[in-house]
Amino acid sequence: MRQIKQLISALLFIVLLALPALAANTHEEFVQGPFATGPDVTKACLECHEDQATAFMKTSHWTWALEQQVGGKKVTSGKRNTFNNYGTQIFTNEPSCNRCHAGYGYVDNSFDFSDSTKVDCLVCHDTTGTFVKTTGGKVFEGLNLLRIAQNVGAPVRDNCGTCHFYGGGGDAVKHGDLDSSMSYPEKYLDIHMGLDGQDFACQTCHVTKDHVIPGNSLGVSPGAESQLSCEDCHTVKPHEETLLNDHIANIACQTCHIPTYSKEIPTNVWWDWSTAGDDDRNIVKDKHGKSLYVKSKGDIKYRKNVEPEYAWFEPGKAVNYVRGQKIEDPNKVLTIAGPTSTRKDNKARIFPFKVMRGKQAFDPKHKTLMVVHQIGDDGYWRTFDWKKSAEIGMKAAGLPFSGEVDFIETRMFWRINHMVSGAREALNCLNCHGDKGRIKWEDLGYQGDPMLNAKWARGQ
Repeated sequence: MRQIKQLISALLFIVLLALPALAANTHEEFVQGPFATGPDVTKACLECHEDQATAFMKTSHWTWALEQQVGGKKVTSGKRNTFNNYGTQIFTNEPSCNRCHAGYGYVDNSFDFSDSTKVDCLVCHDTTGTFVKTTGGKVFEGLNLLRIAQNVGAPVRDNCGTCHFYGGGGDAVKHGDLDSSMSYPEKYLDIHMGLDGQDFACQTCHVTKDHVIPGNSLGVSPGAESQLSCEDCHTVKPHEETLLNDHIANIACQTCHIPTYSKEIPTNVWWDWSTAGDDDRNIVKDKHGKSLYVKSKGDIKYRKNVEPEYAWFEPGKAVNYVRGQKIEDPNKVLTIAGPTSTRKDNKARIFPFKVMRGKQAFDPKHKTLMVVHQIGDDGYWRTFDWKKSAEIGMKAAGLPFSGEVDFIETRMFWRINHMVSGAREALNCLNCHGDKGRIKWEDLGYQGDPMLNAKWARGQ
């Protein structure tokens, strides 16, 4: 039955694409064209929406770096200067990575963030479903920009999903709880966004003001000044059972109401760059049809319907790795993004996370992660020469390079907030407590399951 519903939804979507776009605010009388490029459209938008562009240019969707408080210090953190363990970082690789920037022409470090004509209005406001960008943030050739510009409206899930579903290089690669299955989900997949559930748009929860969209990833915003909370809509005591309401002081709503993530599409959980470049490896695929080895990327693992890992988290208490930062102990797994809270922090609660693991290049002498140049004729994906690629990347970043390349294991925490299940599908007592409970209590600072011994409870 579910497959039939999905087929009907897909056919309906195709039919809708064939019809004239039904924008919330048709702009036919305001926007005349013709338009040869994306910036040409923006210039027309600015005739009426200059204030909106100015507001947007202050947001992280434009700046890709914001000043924030981390560990009591002011730091500037964002996509422009942080590392991840997927593509690792964007510096010198901007044409490939920055097709997801909400602007046009961000191809290198000289991009002018003060130029409002470079703002991409259409990536968020296209209602035709036809707007596509390619390398360097350029508009895909052959698009009918006049038709798209005349049919703009409020964003729908696919506008946001253009980047957030496909981050890291493919569908479901990066986020465990955001992928293309969330475009038109059923209620079992997400009770809020399901077509047979609440059918929320993204901005129903991510309530936007002056183009500031609340919500943060620890990887780029460890300061987490713009967090959402389930309590924004629900009360702090939403259950009929007092015992369940008492759990809320220690346990986030997501912990019980997101039993698994990546429910339909496998997500990347391991990426080992140290094995890349081998011509002799056989291409083997896993049970999901995913390649376990890619010459340009190394060994990769995917999982589906995954149980989250759990950690204490208080908004504003997290770390991430910024370009040039020293690695304290190269013999330990490096957390390049993750929470720092413990059981002793009174405001922290247990949250579910996807923990991405892998190995990536670092300089063993200077103890810094490598800025590796990957794209173009001189990039690693063509030369498969780690030393040459590191020389180019580190020089461009203004960082010292010893000439040595080694690899360090890293991990990255991604908080799970989507793919929410209703009460019937939520975790029950024995899912966490008891002999087969999923919670690793010792990792959370307990001596054991606090249900078995009152002395082990929080605060004892």
